[in-house]
Amino acid sequence: MEIVVSGIRSTGNLHLGNYYGALQNFIKMQDEYNCFFFIADLHSLTTHPTPANLHGNVKQVLIEYLAAGIDPEKATIYVQSDVPEVTELYLYLNMNAYLGELERATSFKDKVRANPENVNAGLLTYPVLMAADIIIHKATKVPVGKDQEQHLEMARTFGNRFNRLYNHDYFPEPFAFSFGESLVKIPGLDGKGKMGKSEGEGNAIFLGDTPEAIRKKVMRAVTDSGPTVENQQKPQEIQNLFDLMKVVSTPDTLAHFDELYNKMAIRYGDLKKQLAEDMVLATAPIRDKINAIANDADYLRKVAEMGAEKARESASKTIREVREIIGFRKF
Repeated sequence: MEIVVSGIRSTGNLHLGNYYGALQNFIKMQDEYNCFFFIADLHSLTTHPTPANLHGNVKQVLIEYLAAGIDPEKATIYVQSDVPEVTELYLYLNMNAYLGELERATSFKDKVRANPENVNAGLLTYPVLMAADIIIHKATKVPVGKDQEQHLEMARTFGNRFNRLYNHDYFPEPFAFSFGESLVKIPGLDGKGKMGKSEGEGNAIFLGDTPEAIRKKVMRAVTDSGPTVENQQKPQEIQNLFDLMKVVSTPDTLAHFDELYNKMAIRYGDLKKQLAEDMVLATAPIRDKINAIANDADYLRKVAEMGAEKARESASKTIREVREIIGFRKF
């Protein structure tokens, strides 16, 4: 089976954007590909989490991966820091990654602008660590969004550069991959861009949110004063609510509110109430599983240990061969 690798930063709870934008496809992939899904706790160190937050966030993502339907018997779920071979490969790749190309990375420039007081070397070499994550398993398929495609291109660059430098056709090229259907972009509740953790607590519906929290967040979602002519184009903040409804509600419900909008008869309070209840229903099975798994420390430990063992089996083979290719040999 072809190898798929994807990771998610351990920076807190997963939200509807993660689920519909990525996790649903992961669940389908695990039946047809050799999948490695990791929790990127090393990447999260660029923002300097406290030890308690670091561990708590890793645990929460692991719980939510499992609750969403990723099966540790089918896919390899592991914590990035449990596989030290990744950091060894990161070191080797760093020796052939150049300052100019790293500084030109769009994500690095964005982070420098956003946090000028925290421009650390980890941010600069973030694409190198991401490349190590991918090519250590010799993955050929990587489910990524548009914002990560430049990093994936750099992963190909670093792998190909290694192959040329050591005259050895070793690392295959990884490419962006969407399983069967295009990724769903889930808008946030703030009326602007996509759903995300960094845009503020009220922007995202988390998979573990209580029904009360979901209702409160949705009722606070940004709207306008309503349509002024029939069949007018919806402004972004209103289109966002309809796009969310398209994901969690029935087609009949969506059509009903669309018709009310086009006839200038819509009441946003009714729209939000319906959207909130549909979100509560959509997330109920995952929320129940989160609550069931959260306190099962033995199960979580077993999953993490099994994942680390499987990931290290793959990674250690790569590192042994890479060391031989580079010229590290025992006397």
